[in-house]
Amino acid sequence: MKVLSIIVSLLALVSCATRNEERTIDGNVYVLAFQDEFDGNSLDTEKWVYRTDSKHWSTQEPDNVEIRDWNLLLHLKKEQSKGMEYTGAGIISKERYGFGYYEASMKVPPGAGWHNSFWLMDHDGSGSTATQSSTIEIDIIENDSKNPTKYGVNFHRWKDKHISIGHKVIESPDMSKDFQIFACVYTPDYVKFFMNGVEVHQIDISDMPKAPQNIWLTSIATWLGKTEAVDDDQLPAKVEFEYVRYYKPNYN
Repeated sequence: MKVLSIIVSLLALVSCATRNEERTIDGNVYVLAFQDEFDGNSLDTEKWVYRTDSKHWSTQEPDNVEIRDWNLLLHLKKEQSKGMEYTGAGIISKERYGFGYYEASMKVPPGAGWHNSFWLMDHDGSGSTATQSSTIEIDIIENDSKNPTKYGVNFHRWKDKHISIGHKVIESPDMSKDFQIFACVYTPDYVKFFMNGVEVHQIDISDMPKAPQNIWLTSIATWLGKTEAVDDDQLPAKVEFEYVRYYKPNYN
């Protein structure tokens, strides 16, 4: 037991060391304000609520969310639920966060049919995407699993009249083979996107509305990305997250 205790303590020290309590981007310092390392036995419901809507081809089920081996798993299944032929999963942060740096380590499933995302949008408490009450949306990664080497970044204004600005498709390593780190820094003037620590895109939002955002980690079955059908031979499957973190601006 003593040896096990020492090992656990060392792992905790390593984890803390790799979290990096501060980030400096464009000369601005950001300090760690929210994190989930998914190191418990179940989802921390003090931090998260479940996505529970039925959209496109799937119903998002809380039972499909699992914490195991220090990872968040979103299980994807071929099963009927509320009129849909598939079930996906997702979680949404209870708190909203503003300007700052957002980062997550993520791995997508093999096979076509799943829209896998790490994104920001205010949540109305319904468990769904209520765009009619949202102000903006920032898509840090939107991957359609038919192509595991490409993903999209984007900015949406939902308030008043919907517009989308700055969409770009990014080439990436095979996201179904290994974890990749996706991030953005959200400022009053721009959103800058990163993959594995490298800047991949920037969008000018100086004339767009601003608002605090909830963090979404989700996967749904869908026709998005010109997907014709879900690859049933690859099911059940899962999306995996190693961690998610938010760093707020340090105004000191």
